[in-house]
Amino acid sequence: MANPYSEIFSAPGAKAFSAAGLLARLPLPMTHMGILTMLSETTGQYALAGLVAGTFTFSMAFLGPQVSRIVDRRGQGRVLPVATGISVIALGALLLCATTGAPTWTLFVFALLSGLMPSMGAMVRARWTEIYRGRPQLNTAYSMESVVDELTYVISPALAVTLSTALFPQAAPLAAAVLLAVGVALFVPQKRTEPPVKPRTEISSGAPVVFSAPVLMLALTLLFGGAIAGMVDTMGLAFAEQQGNKALSGLVFAVYALGSGISGLAFGALKLRIPLPRLLVVGVTGTALTTLPFLLVDNIAGMAAVVFVAGVFFAPTMVVIMGIVERTTPEHQLTEAMTWMIAGLQSGVALGAAVSGVVVDAYGTRWGFAVAIGAGAVALLLALTSAPMLQRHLAQRERLPVNPTDPADPADPANPTKEHKEHKEHKEHDEHKEHDEHNDRDNCGTEPHRPQVPSGN
Repeated sequence: MANPYSEIFSAPGAKAFSAAGLLARLPLPMTHMGILTMLSETTGQYALAGLVAGTFTFSMAFLGPQVSRIVDRRGQGRVLPVATGISVIALGALLLCATTGAPTWTLFVFALLSGLMPSMGAMVRARWTEIYRGRPQLNTAYSMESVVDELTYVISPALAVTLSTALFPQAAPLAAAVLLAVGVALFVPQKRTEPPVKPRTEISSGAPVVFSAPVLMLALTLLFGGAIAGMVDTMGLAFAEQQGNKALSGLVFAVYALGSGISGLAFGALKLRIPLPRLLVVGVTGTALTTLPFLLVDNIAGMAAVVFVAGVFFAPTMVVIMGIVERTTPEHQLTEAMTWMIAGLQSGVALGAAVSGVVVDAYGTRWGFAVAIGAGAVALLLALTSAPMLQRHLAQRERLPVNPTDPADPADPANPTKEHKEHKEHKEHDEHKEHDEHNDRDNCGTEPHRPQVPSGN
């Protein structure tokens, strides 16, 4: 049996752009933790460090989709170098201000500009989509990308803390800037796999794609789903501190990524025929239900066990959401839509971590889990209410029956394929020809057909 993951890399240029994309996407989580560690080391003010790091995260959540929107209009090769250059320069200025003791407001300004860092996960997914659009391999590629995301969010923060504490405080943001510049420099010249700029449709309003109902509802679903992951970050630290060893929190983070990664790889190898909106409801239901066992946790070992189960639903749900986005979004807005998904997830993680921290400080660790339970309930409500709308959009885009149980019939007049249209045209032509011959035969008994001969005088 062929390995589906080796199969997707058989496409020309796939290994090269995915490797460069991996290098260029490591800086995103590394930058947030790097800013946090750098400023806490240089200023000793954890509140200031958290605010500046949060400014970067929310700036990227807002500016990232704007960069991707321009990418959809101008192309990756023209936009990525500019956005990357601004982000790298702003990161350098932030390091300089933190080192020289510049006014506090400068830290926020340059953290804000650093948010122009392009969403390389969306850029890589856009290339996979261009290669495998409409083919089963695309689900496998999306699954692999979700696993890669998990790995980057486990490796990068740990690497950032190690660099800034073992070397010098500015080491992690500096390394992030270098990785971003090198990764994008390797990614952009690969023109063979770069998605061409798609023409805008006549019905397109030109408004940001987030105003589209499917994109908005899915981004909100990921926002609340991401809040659960943010709670895991905070509560992992809280339980590890209770046991007197913060290093144990790394076990919680790794186990969550492990559960998500294993399920993501397994999901990508499957060829399911279940409608995507139904899979979305199943995935979000599992995500919501797995928050309930958190109420039984009383130590770091129990936390790790529950977190592993919770992670099982994360990557497959992300794959399903990306699949729905790909099928319901016009091609000329696809990169922007995918970036909104990633932005929703990042914002949810940041909000979940922040709110959980406030709740834990005010009411204790037990109440911190209420954040995850509440977020899971809202995510499930969004998935349930949006599923019928998503199915209608899928039916409209793909010209399939709205009822997911009705199989697509290629001979169905409501769903004509190219071959069916050509067959229909030939059939109509033959029917007209047969009809004309039939009329000729009928007229033979009354008024025979005679060729007209010009008369001569």
